[in-house]
Formats: sequence, structure tokens, C-alpha cells
Amino acid sequence: MTIYLLTFIIVALLIVAMAVGVMVGRKPIAGSCGGLGKLGLECEMGCENPCEKRLARQKAAEEARLAAEATKQ
Repeated sequence: MTIYLLTFIIVALLIVAMAVGVMVGRKPIAGSCGGLGKLGLECEMGCENPCEKRLARQKAAEEARLAAEATKQ
């Protein structure tokens, strides 16, 4: 029982420390691999300013959808 209590206290202290860090305005925790910035992408999927490759994929998908609709009629 002592181990569970000690573990709970340690985890709670870590959560409080992270919350205080966020409230103080420190930089958020980031992955070590660099994420999308490392790949040269500006934003995640569905953002307001998609990259050129995503715009091209969206345009191709829209054209394919329109072509499929045209063949149905």
C-alpha cells in the first residue's frame, strides 16, 4: 500500500509541476524528433494554410470526385 501511495504522490507532483510550467508560460513540451517542423510541413492536416503538396492532393481528389459524379449522370 505504501508503494501505491508513494507512486500516486510522485505522479501528482509531476502533474502539478507541468501545470505550473504552463501557467508560467514556459515553452510547451515538444518531441525530440522535431515533429512536422522537421519534415518541412507548415501545419497539421485540416489547417487554414495547407502546404502545397496537400493543396495538390485536395485538388486531385476534388477533380476525381467531379469526374465520378459526371460519369454517374
